[in-house]
Amino acid sequence: MSFPDGFTWGATMSARAAWGVASGSDVAAGTSGPTASLGWPASAPLDAEQLAGLGTEAVRLTIDWALIEPEPGRIDEGATERVREAAVALQHAGLDVWGCLHDGPLPGWFSVDEHGFGDEQARRYFWPRFVETAGEAFGDLVAGWVPVAEPNRWAMRGWIDGTRPPFRRDDAEGFAEALEGALLATVDAALRLRGSGRPVASAHWYLPVAPARLDADAPPTPEAEVWAARIDEIHRGCWERLLREGTLVVPNRPPVDVPGAREAFDLVGFSYRHAMAVRGDGVLLPYPKRTATDADGSVVWPEGFGVVLHRLAESFPDRPLVAEVPAMGRGAQASESLREVLAIADDAVSGGMDLRGLWWSNPIEVGPDRGTGLLDADRGATAAGDLWCSVAAGGDVPR
Repeated sequence: MSFPDGFTWGATMSARAAWGVASGSDVAAGTSGPTASLGWPASAPLDAEQLAGLGTEAVRLTIDWALIEPEPGRIDEGATERVREAAVALQHAGLDVWGCLHDGPLPGWFSVDEHGFGDEQARRYFWPRFVETAGEAFGDLVAGWVPVAEPNRWAMRGWIDGTRPPFRRDDAEGFAEALEGALLATVDAALRLRGSGRPVASAHWYLPVAPARLDADAPPTPEAEVWAARIDEIHRGCWERLLREGTLVVPNRPPVDVPGAREAFDLVGFSYRHAMAVRGDGVLLPYPKRTATDADGSVVWPEGFGVVLHRLAESFPDRPLVAEVPAMGRGAQASESLREVLAIADDAVSGGMDLRGLWWSNPIEVGPDRGTGLLDADRGATAAGDLWCSVAAGGDVPR
């Protein structure tokens, strides 16, 4: 069957892809020279038309805080106008714009000088001020809001993986503090933005975790089972409890009551990238165990999308859901992975699940990300783009 009317075919445009790295961003110190980007707003009109031509109906556009407020209290009016110009170009192509306020980069003055989301005073003062500023500056152009994209992945990359500022590895205490702060900031922004009358969606990263088997014919060790449950609680359990009960309990942190959390989001959104396995000593491994891995070392496993989708539907049976996926693999593999994701989503919707939309991360290739978009760097449709276009236009998912 084809997807129902009202199902949204969306694309998410990261701050880095749209604007590049702002000079005042906390990630700027880790880059040398100019960074590849789409060069918006200059190329936004053509890009918007190309995306619309594929059947895309909405774009989540990140409003880069470091670009808009390069110094505390100083709003860059020129940057604000450039973001508005890009949003208008998307609108003119018939695309709904969803505003996102944080998808990774932060102003250096906030994350370093003021200690970021982990500092309660900074989180309660500087972040709400930016949320209000963004709401006033862009609220007339957006159809909805996604306050923070993948807050738990942001914390994991900064304090566990060491792949983004502050580049710490295995800092469990720092991770817990950052995760708690990011989740509280996400809900706080959602409650503030709901006052605009526009719908608000979450975008939480879901990471299926399995206990690793030391031997294919042997069960996982009890220690691995404990670690898998612990990581699932960190990335999924505490977030879902916050939305259901209004209390945030990050492991190794005291409980925090969050009034209004249960009503903060109109749409419960999630992203899926890959799964992981964990050994009894806490070491994470690619999952499932295959020889072929993606560029980031993860295993391409589109079936995990179904695991996450159905788990979330069980947790929130009466809430509308939205899903986000990146390219899984490159080229033909990315197209085949998309086909599997579409088939899973199609079956879920036909079975009565209230899945309202599917969003593709960074649909236009830029820099070294070849074979990962719906459109290549020359703005030609990829195999995944052709498939997306066919199904978005009402065609059946190839089986």
